[in-house]
Amino acid sequence: MLLSSKKFVQFAVRNIRGICSSSPKLSDNLFVHRDTPEDNSSIPFEFTEENKKRVKAILNIYPEGHKRGAMIPLLDLAQRQHGWLPISAMHKVAEILDLPNMRVYEVATFYTMFMRKPTGTYHVQVCTTTPCWLRGSDEILDVCKKKLGISVGETTKDGKFTISEVECLGACVNAPMIAVNDDYYEDLTAKDTEEILESLKKGQVPRPGPWNGRFASEPAGGLTSLKEEPTGPGFGLQPGL
Repeated sequence: MLLSSKKFVQFAVRNIRGICSSSPKLSDNLFVHRDTPEDNSSIPFEFTEENKKRVKAILNIYPEGHKRGAMIPLLDLAQRQHGWLPISAMHKVAEILDLPNMRVYEVATFYTMFMRKPTGTYHVQVCTTTPCWLRGSDEILDVCKKKLGISVGETTKDGKFTISEVECLGACVNAPMIAVNDDYYEDLTAKDTEEILESLKKGQVPRPGPWNGRFASEPAGGLTSLKEEPTGPGFGLQPGL
């Protein structure tokens, strides 16, 4: 029995959907602006006097006609001053660079380094990409959520902590790891993560880097090559040469 065209389409759609077994992973960043009491264009933004000097120094790096290359450094400076990146700060950067606001919006919403909503004093970024996942990043993320009492994309009521689940942070050899603001904490266990968060709650700065005794990313069990003194010039050459 032949199906009508309408029923055939419905049948095809149901079976195509069945192929997909997982839901797409979405970022917790804001890409479309919505006015809120803490983020709207009527709230003025101005760089501090100290940061105005930094703005001038940044602009001096770029030749005339290429000042727009300073956009990312200026947006980063605004975010560091404010704690996150409100729309009024983007307007200020556009004004400094003499660009349409849209040119700045395009950049600020493309890079996930720019936080478009209020963010805690400590931005805890948990890497869950394959290398970290294989080394137990799920447990690290669970510890962060339980210890801070919030979920991914949320901020604690005291405004101190925000949790983000992120893609590769480039420290795969030291997996699992987290980034807190500008510091990396690597080779972590659940206990290490608890200790780091507890120190941050007390206003202390935990020791960044590997937490398993490594200095950097050398083999955890010791060197496996280059263990002897290098040979001198001419080693291995035939006597006639």
